[in-house]
Amino acid sequence: MITETKRLYLREITQADYAVIAKILQDDDAMFAYNGAFSDEEVAQWFDNLMTQYQTRGFSLWAVVLKETDQVVGQCGLTLQQVQGETVTEIGYLFNRDYWHQGYAIEAAQACKTYAFDILGIERVFSIIRDNNLASMNVAIRNGMTVRTKFIKTYKGIEMPHFAFAVDKS
Repeated sequence: MITETKRLYLREITQADYAVIAKILQDDDAMFAYNGAFSDEEVAQWFDNLMTQYQTRGFSLWAVVLKETDQVVGQCGLTLQQVQGETVTEIGYLFNRDYWHQGYAIEAAQACKTYAFDILGIERVFSIIRDNNLASMNVAIRNGMTVRTKFIKTYKGIEMPHFAFAVDKS
């Protein structure tokens, strides 16, 4: 276990979680910020990247598990991303649609912020959010973040405006 909250615990994703994570990554609605669902090949690459990041950095996206049922409901964690040429630590989150609007994303994101500040000693964390993803923006705002900049990211050949929300360790 990496960290826990009242209702959740976060742990490294394992091969046993592949089908659950693939279901999220291959859901058009869940993946609209990425301009649609991932192919089988993109899911495999996503998984490989997670495993590499665990080995090289010691962190990445983690499985979000309901304590009550031991069910994996999403992924949330810390990744390194580019914002206008700068490498930043991002709190990212993706959840199974069956578990949206129940407070799990903010609960997990707050735990990741605390972990980044208190365990990893990171001074600022970001959440990079597509400009039409209001639910994720609300998670970032509830996590104490404010917009620092707006920039363009390209997914699948399409340019998409994104906001870089951030909060500093105080």
